[in-house]
Amino acid sequence: MFEKVWTDHVVVPETEDTPAVLFIDLHIIHEVTSPQAFSVLRENDLPERRPELTLPTLDHSTPTTPVTTFKDLLVAGESAANQVRQMEQNCAQFGLDLLGYGSGKRGIVHVIGPELGATQPGKTIVCGDSHTSTHGAFGALAFGIGTTEVGHVLATQCLLQRKPKTLAVNVDGQLSSGVTAKDLILAIIGKIGVNGGTGHVIEYRGDAIRAFDMEERMTICNMSIEGGARAGMIAPDDITFEYLQGRERAPNGADWDAAIERWRGLHTEDGATFDKVVNIDASSLTPMVTFGTNPGMVVGIDEPVPYN
Repeated sequence: MFEKVWTDHVVVPETEDTPAVLFIDLHIIHEVTSPQAFSVLRENDLPERRPELTLPTLDHSTPTTPVTTFKDLLVAGESAANQVRQMEQNCAQFGLDLLGYGSGKRGIVHVIGPELGATQPGKTIVCGDSHTSTHGAFGALAFGIGTTEVGHVLATQCLLQRKPKTLAVNVDGQLSSGVTAKDLILAIIGKIGVNGGTGHVIEYRGDAIRAFDMEERMTICNMSIEGGARAGMIAPDDITFEYLQGRERAPNGADWDAAIERWRGLHTEDGATFDKVVNIDASSLTPMVTFGTNPGMVVGIDEPVPYN
């Protein structure tokens, strides 16, 4: 699955000396990792390359209380309030439709993409936030980028990337009652370690994964980063399509039918090989408890906490 999405988005192939140039289908931005990127556009007199492929919202530096004036923003602190104001100004200057306070659609970057139907199978999705891997639950190749890279995508709609390796995590069987998606991903990280996925894109596979709803799949892919991976992906299926159908930015009519046909081809073919494979017996898992300073330090709720 990863190979299919990667190959479909290569603009210039990778060489020994240079990374690949990868086209980006959806660029989600927020007020914390974008200000310097917009400054680069101004300094170089560059436009925003593809405004229709950029999804801006207010997320990290915003209070949870209702906001109607700048004074309301100060609840989150003056620095945070200034970041929000700068985001509003940047989006206005560069012609971007900001999902701000008056939109009724503002929200967490990893949630609004799916809720709006902008997150779709087979897309490349980036955001200046490491947990962008959440979107991989839809069969997208999604990962976090740094501020300099945010500027690069704003200016070119492309990104320089070295091709990651692949890691299959096969979760066979079914989870017992009371064991959740969060328990499963903690168990996976406990097995592979916080560096176990470094340099890889993880594909989560198997009966337990297919039984999850989309929120549970997003939980799994969200924490791919805690296992060191570049991204996590789950093959799209009828559960994915049912979630997306009818959402604001999802295809409709004949375009929906064409999209479904295309998305069904994104699964990993039988006999495909991975650089690494990890097998998990879902039925053996219990609720998990972390006990240390990283999410790899985890045990089942019925196990003793290690002394060292």
